[in-house]
Amino acid sequence: MMICMRPLRLIAALATLAGALAAQKPLDRKAPGELGFDAAKLQAAVEYAGAHGSKWDFEKDQVRTFGLPLGPVPKSRAATNGIILRHGFVAATFGDTNANDPVYSAAKSFLSTIAGLAVDRGLIKDVNDPVAKYIHDGGYDSPHNAKITWKNHLQQESEWEGAMWGKNADFVGHEAFGAGERKLRAIQEPGTFYEYNDVRINRFSLSLLRLFGRSMPDVLKTEIMDPIGASGEWRWVPYGNSAVEIGGKQLFSVSGGTRWGGGLWMNSEDLARFGQLILNHGRWGGKRIISEKWLREAVQPSAHGPDYGYLWWLNTKQKQWPSGPTTSFMALGNGSNCIWIDPDHDIVIVWHWYENSAMDGMIQRVLAALR
Repeated sequence: MMICMRPLRLIAALATLAGALAAQKPLDRKAPGELGFDAAKLQAAVEYAGAHGSKWDFEKDQVRTFGLPLGPVPKSRAATNGIILRHGFVAATFGDTNANDPVYSAAKSFLSTIAGLAVDRGLIKDVNDPVAKYIHDGGYDSPHNAKITWKNHLQQESEWEGAMWGKNADFVGHEAFGAGERKLRAIQEPGTFYEYNDVRINRFSLSLLRLFGRSMPDVLKTEIMDPIGASGEWRWVPYGNSAVEIGGKQLFSVSGGTRWGGGLWMNSEDLARFGQLILNHGRWGGKRIISEKWLREAVQPSAHGPDYGYLWWLNTKQKQWPSGPTTSFMALGNGSNCIWIDPDHDIVIVWHWYENSAMDGMIQRVLAALR
């Protein structure tokens, strides 16, 4: 019996490997003209991108800007690079799109999507539920923190009080927070005040880890990135001190950015796949990955944020990118690093390492290239 089973196992293993290799094939490309672009004008957009690369330098800028790191920080990075997709096909690329570099706070939009999986699967019954109803690790025991809902975290309106991995949520102290340090202020009621705050997002990430009982990299890989054919070369790097014990296993909680090192490191091709999944309303190759209902809710503006949804930057007031449609939205991180999604024109732009002020000019040129 064992002799018979071994060939079957080998065949099954080879089939699995073949399926994985097929899933990881490069994104399909079409000529710009086939996708409704004027080739010369699209090339002008690509040249504009190449001329507006980021000046971010890890060794000079990281600690000065953000304070002492908790996780690894690269010594170098790729030059500016990216991909322009339309109708799910690659229209143009520039630079090294296979370079796996930190995407900084673009990781927050990945956490948002993982939270959507939790809602889809009933792990979170209602985003308006207090997190304390689900998570019992002491982080939501105080009367103030007990009021915080999942939605408050998703909209960066939690006002969570406490410290995560040695960084306090008040952002007070130059050594810990660098140029990003803040003055001490009065804490507001959860849900009434927006503040962009990575300590609170790290608390949210830990809460998702406890909810799933699995690390966020594992959830992202098996439930999202593998099904959409990602390379498997991306990494979600934890801090050195962010390990917790769950179910007798040591798991590392990951951050929603690279402010203090670590974070999500991903190349432009994998970012483009993720962006296309979101543009496809959560479907990939006919398979439902994340619910359309969640993705609609995720891009509704919060009451107090600067045109902000569930950890996605929005453009409903056309203040973020005046040249883009009001329906466009973005996963955005320092550096700058982004996934810009335009449902009106069926376009995804991934851009690694660009001057932040250049994004609207890029959008303007890509849209001007449409025929």
